[in-house]
Amino acid sequence: MSFSLTEAQAADGLAVARHTLELLRTVPEFGDRYADVAAPGTLAELAALPPLAKDDLNTALAHLEPSAAQGATWLFQSGGSTGAPKVGYAPTGFYMAKVFEHWQPLDRDDVFVNAWGAGRMWGAHFLAAGLADLCGCRVIALGSVTREEYPEWLAFLADRKVTAIGGTPSVLRLWFAHARAAGIELPSLRKVLWLGEAWQPQLEEDLAVVAPKARRHGMFGSTETWVVGSNTPGCPADTFHPFPHQLVHVGDDGLLDFTSLDPAMLNPVLRYRTGDAGELTSCPCGRTGPAMRVLGRRDNVVQVRGLGLHVDELLARVEREPGVTRAQVVITEQGGRAQEVEVLLVTAAGADVDTAALRRELLSATFTLSTAFVHDPEHVRVRTVDALIGNDRTGKTAGFVVREAS
Repeated sequence: MSFSLTEAQAADGLAVARHTLELLRTVPEFGDRYADVAAPGTLAELAALPPLAKDDLNTALAHLEPSAAQGATWLFQSGGSTGAPKVGYAPTGFYMAKVFEHWQPLDRDDVFVNAWGAGRMWGAHFLAAGLADLCGCRVIALGSVTREEYPEWLAFLADRKVTAIGGTPSVLRLWFAHARAAGIELPSLRKVLWLGEAWQPQLEEDLAVVAPKARRHGMFGSTETWVVGSNTPGCPADTFHPFPHQLVHVGDDGLLDFTSLDPAMLNPVLRYRTGDAGELTSCPCGRTGPAMRVLGRRDNVVQVRGLGLHVDELLARVEREPGVTRAQVVITEQGGRAQEVEVLLVTAAGADVDTAALRRELLSATFTLSTAFVHDPEHVRVRTVDALIGNDRTGKTAGFVVREAS
């Protein structure tokens, strides 16, 4: 078994896990699911509990309807980039005081641009605002902007000598790509905070031109777990240091699950699985204790006509193509069956990508596409677009989108 905490480190926090188990036992829809399991007194007993998936957690929340002991109870969307909105809960402050005890990426001298979207029940903007409040810096609560507004706002940020900006990598790429295209530099920018998606290596290219002094500071979490861990510029982008109130476990199948040891946690997070695979490892930053390396989402394997399409592998191949800055897979279904697979490309200014040649290569090299569409290969398409399909609620752009045929 693989845990982020030792038996001694987790001992006191397991009382929270036992309380969470008692709450889950009261959920009628779970029936006998927890009837015969022992209240965990050890990490081994915790690992024997059934894991929770997203639908399980939302079933539990619908029954429990938790409330904060102090302050307001905030309800947030829990659905990711492509899912229907579901509900997650947090108290005022969003647990950031515990994060601040161990991770302080901002200081009082910073001018921080909060570029996470602020509306439609999306929590990261408010979470980052809570962190900035604890750090005592100056804040520009910018949120989302339209394509036409980027040049004016970028000039404003340069004039204000911003030192830090935060957002999802999808949103950050828009900011820095527009700055690079417009010839706008942000020489004072030193810190880039991110949460909500995996870091995108293409960001480094634009940052080197627009803000060469900027370094990344990442958070990992979800609306169900809230912030689990963080990293610093000395850590690989896929490696995070879990906080003491967040217990990370790696199962035999390589999937990560998370258990909250925070008595103030409103969501009943007990062996909750986000769908991410990972491992516990040492970090080259030199910090002691196990770090969590995130290997990617297992749910990025999509069923296409009964075969598994590895979306991340497909996107990695496409984004290696010269001139391609980002790609997205769009699957159009009718009655649960894939009718069409499109690979959308955003290309660099002036780039001339041979989409026909790339399509032929993908069809011949990708077993799922060549086999599933052997009788109708014309339903596999590759085309360039001005922008990928994003989520207006969250500002996130998923690697793949599934939509129903009209």
